[in-house]
Amino acid sequence: MREPGVHKDSVIPVALLGDASREAVQSLAEQGRSSQVQRLEEKVFLHPNKSSIRLELRVLSREGAHRWKGCRRCSSIPANPAPGTKIKSNPVIPSLARPFPSEETTENDDDVYRSLEELADEHDLGEDIYDCVPCEDEGDDIYEDIIRVEVQQPMKMGMTEDDKRNCCLLEIQETEAKYYKTLEDIEKNYMNPLRLVLTPQDMEAIFINLEDLIKVHFSFLRAIDVSMMSGGSSLAKVFLEFKERLLIYGKYCSHMEYAQNTLNHLLANREDVRQKVEECTLKVQDGKFKLQDLLVVPMQRVLKYHLLLKELLSHSSDRPEKQQLKEALEAMQDLAMYINEVKRDKETLKKISEFQSSIENLQVKLEEFGRPKIDGELKVRSIVNHTKQDRYLFLFDKVVIVCKRKGYNYELKEIIELLFHKMTDDPMNNKDIKKWSYGFYLIHLQGKQGFQFFCKTEEMKRKWMEQFEMAMSNIKPEKANANHHNFQMYTFEKTTNCKACRMFLRGTFYQGYLCPKCGAGAHKECLEIIPPCKMVGAGPGPKMVAVQNYHGNPAPPGKPVLTFQIGDVMELLRGDPDSPWWEGCAGGWESGYFPSSSVKPCPVDARPPNSRPASREIDYTAYPWFAGNMERHQTDNLLKSHVSGTYLIRERPAEAERFAISIKFNEEVKHIKVVEKDNWIHITEAKKFESLLVGLCSLLYQRGAAAEAVLCPLAVFTPRVIGTAVARYNFAARDMRELSLREGDVVKIYSRIGGDQGWWKGETNGRVGWFPSTYVEEEGVQ
Repeated sequence: MREPGVHKDSVIPVALLGDASREAVQSLAEQGRSSQVQRLEEKVFLHPNKSSIRLELRVLSREGAHRWKGCRRCSSIPANPAPGTKIKSNPVIPSLARPFPSEETTENDDDVYRSLEELADEHDLGEDIYDCVPCEDEGDDIYEDIIRVEVQQPMKMGMTEDDKRNCCLLEIQETEAKYYKTLEDIEKNYMNPLRLVLTPQDMEAIFINLEDLIKVHFSFLRAIDVSMMSGGSSLAKVFLEFKERLLIYGKYCSHMEYAQNTLNHLLANREDVRQKVEECTLKVQDGKFKLQDLLVVPMQRVLKYHLLLKELLSHSSDRPEKQQLKEALEAMQDLAMYINEVKRDKETLKKISEFQSSIENLQVKLEEFGRPKIDGELKVRSIVNHTKQDRYLFLFDKVVIVCKRKGYNYELKEIIELLFHKMTDDPMNNKDIKKWSYGFYLIHLQGKQGFQFFCKTEEMKRKWMEQFEMAMSNIKPEKANANHHNFQMYTFEKTTNCKACRMFLRGTFYQGYLCPKCGAGAHKECLEIIPPCKMVGAGPGPKMVAVQNYHGNPAPPGKPVLTFQIGDVMELLRGDPDSPWWEGCAGGWESGYFPSSSVKPCPVDARPPNSRPASREIDYTAYPWFAGNMERHQTDNLLKSHVSGTYLIRERPAEAERFAISIKFNEEVKHIKVVEKDNWIHITEAKKFESLLVGLCSLLYQRGAAAEAVLCPLAVFTPRVIGTAVARYNFAARDMRELSLREGDVVKIYSRIGGDQGWWKGETNGRVGWFPSTYVEEEGVQ
């Protein structure tokens, strides 16, 4: 289990695993008597595999970041004890609700764990993977010391916006030069000498892919220098071009913890390595920084790029490259989010591996079942044999693993696939005041054997049911079949961009959803806005014909180009009528952007008898939103059974105005006539389009024309609001700790702790949870 970090709130974790740790806690308690310490808080944690316990002691100091340099784990026991290891614990802090049982006073090991679980339940304790990386603020201090450059601050009085912009440009250039020199120093003064005493395997473990980073940043720095020679107006383009190449940081950052552990192990156990490293350290900035410090710098640097660009953008409001800077900022935010998710997935896979090793008779790899949601003791009864049994459950996205506790390990009893089940509440049992009387059902969709689960408390039942709902939502999203697709949770072997928003599918496994029919990949929150599936009978998207040549000049800002000649026909994928750039594809799967003024709707070659005027001759029957000839009352009956926000376009029989838009909103079906007047299509007097295809199709295909999401309310509480932000993108929560966002949502920010991992905590639409900080724009921050 990853220990919580030591950060700005002065969190000092200590593992209570024996006499050595008891002395450490007593030492901390002595510090707590000083006038500078306000209070101590204790928490007890139980390891997921039930092989160890630890006490977290929070020292809250008036001075802010109060540090205690001590062990985070007890040296008297391994971090990952082998199955069967006995753990002796002694009561240390009198203020705990009950002492830890010792081996001498405990008759049954299960009773020990049961007591700890009850204590954890009372205080709602658990691992928080959104918390800070250990010593993240210390890493920031090291980064600032190493990369610091003498650049005039852009916020001083009397400076013009151009002056401030130039300061930002210089900071980017000079810090990049300092960073590249640091990489060279590591290679020259550490990597090359250490090859004499370390094996290739140890070198790779410690330095990971640092040589690849050096090559990328050699080119990156040169590109920045060239841009600065012309005033820095093309700097945004440099960042956009290097986004894909900087993905290699995912591997570096996710292996950082292992690299540090490997180095520390070698320093502690091999004198020749220790002497060689000390010798090398003296050659780098007079021995001011250790190798452990320098190895953290790349991770800190890559997560600073979006902050540097954000500052530059704030002083470029009247610059012609402003739009491209926005694109570059989004690209670096996306990169930071991707890297943080790779790190997070690395930790998740480590946790899954611990589960895997503790379950006997398990013949499949747990990582194939998605991410773990929750685990713990429940009572399980088969609907067939009515026998209630004590079981330990591991819930994943795709399955629930039912086990029987067997000492420190578990014996596999059942694997239940969630795809073939539905969950229902059992309100009758809730009336019983006895423990383990709060139940719910898992019912097979085809009438096969089902299961009933019993929880110890009502709160525990709520948590389990929420996690079951989230898991089922992940494997069966509401919009999985939108636009004729068949999206399924999928692990992408290569880094993939979402077909809708063009951002990375983040992480290393089950990053998103794949439609096997057309090969499109998407985020969960983007499923409903993916263009129609190209492999179904519904046909392709709207056809447009080029009215002028386009060879990529001018270029769409930060987007791929689609070139064509006059007369070429292309498929329209996305077209906002207010945007000068539309997206389309021609003759294949590769898509790109082009000026909207360079195309017009492609007419149908042949007209049927008694047809409408040629200006209206476009075939709409291929599009999923077109319902054909339909009466008003038929439309009402059809839409009433759908969710609010569902729409269609229909042909009005025997009416002067040929088309109408029908949409369900607030439980009512509304109808809007489409008026054809003076060769224009009108929805309102103020909004007109060249044709129904250009106007309505472009509106319906643009991002954000989605039905409202259904959000489950959480318990209400009133934490302190430290800021507000507006959601810039949709985000679909993957478990109950996360907060779903819709573009435009106003979010109350409760905590920025964990921001270096890309997550903030906040509330919107009555729900509280963690959300990606790069998906929102904080209000009042320039």
